Amino acid sequence: MINYKLFTVGIEEEYMVIDPKSKELISHEQKIVIEGQKVFGEKVKAEMHQAVVEVGTDVCTNIEEARADIFNLRETIRNIANGLGYSTAAAGTHPFSTWRHQLITDHIRYKEIVNEMQDAARSNLIFGLHVHVGMPSKEMAIHIANSARYFLPHVFALSTNSPFWEKRETGFKSYRTKVFDKFPRTGIPDYFDSYSAYENYVNLLIKTKCIDNAKKIWWDLRVHPIYGTVEFRICDVPLTVDETIGFAALFQCICVKLYKLRADNLNFILYSRALLNENRWRASRYGIDHKLIDFGKEQEVDTRSLILELLDFIDDVVDDLGCRDALKSITRILEKGTGADRQLAVFKRNNSLEDVATFIESNFLAPL
Repeated sequence: MINYKLFTVGIEEEYMVIDPKSKELISHEQKIVIEGQKVFGEKVKAEMHQAVVEVGTDVCTNIEEARADIFNLRETIRNIANGLGYSTAAAGTHPFSTWRHQLITDHIRYKEIVNEMQDAARSNLIFGLHVHVGMPSKEMAIHIANSARYFLPHVFALSTNSPFWEKRETGFKSYRTKVFDKFPRTGIPDYFDSYSAYENYVNLLIKTKCIDNAKKIWWDLRVHPIYGTVEFRICDVPLTVDETIGFAALFQCICVKLYKLRADNLNFILYSRALLNENRWRASRYGIDHKLIDFGKEQEVDTRSLILELLDFIDDVVDDLGCRDALKSITRILEKGTGADRQLAVFKRNNSLEDVATFIESNFLAPL
């Protein structure tokens, strides 16, 4: 019997702080964080740029608990921001604000990152979604992370929500990943034969002064060095809570399905980073409106069809996890388009990036 309670869920989101009138990104001088911490404690944090607020849920026992937590965080942070003369929004990049005009948070950690990364860090004005799924053990975490890498481009394609960058339509559905790719240790990782092999890799990087701790490994998924989770980091922060919860449910179900296969002495095929990153690039460029590679068949397949196959693949664990309702947002995305698609539709109607920013802002607490 699978102990489903082991596969807890935690969600982190990064929000834009914007001027309610101009819709430009704006420094809130950590006022929102200070007030937010009075309500939520360390669930609200500053980020490197002062126009960003980061939030994180509690460790949630199921996806509906996570939904209530993330909605409460969004609603309360929006209310705090409004009370201070600001507003909030959620998308992978802002449509027109430039990083050159944004202030860096005065904190030793961010000063160290900027000192090392220079403009790669200063220009990293992006907003992501991180989903943590609890694991029974570190060895199981490595096994599940190895196999789950295959599905990262599928979920990423659904989450694409950053088609604009500094007043330009980029031609990508997720330009956020193109910005972040300037950092080292990003993208889909390769697989590790064991947790000890992963530890040896981390220790070598620390010994050779590439990093000072494992949190500076910024891959699209990683075995978290502290929390005992597999952390999925590939998604743009979604426009809506429904989408966030849909992606979190999808990641949780993928993990449990892979665990179930392992319990039956079955393994999912492991593919190299070089192959999987081909699908990652396609997802960032086209979202759900093109083809990914089915490496088992060695051919291109319509992305939407592969997502439906993924839903079929996990279906036998969905009800046990209580994720059936949450996953309805995935089919709605297939019908209505991704966040990027919906942003682009607004822009094409009005040719106005300000209207796009207003659209993003208006969806912060809206249903999908």
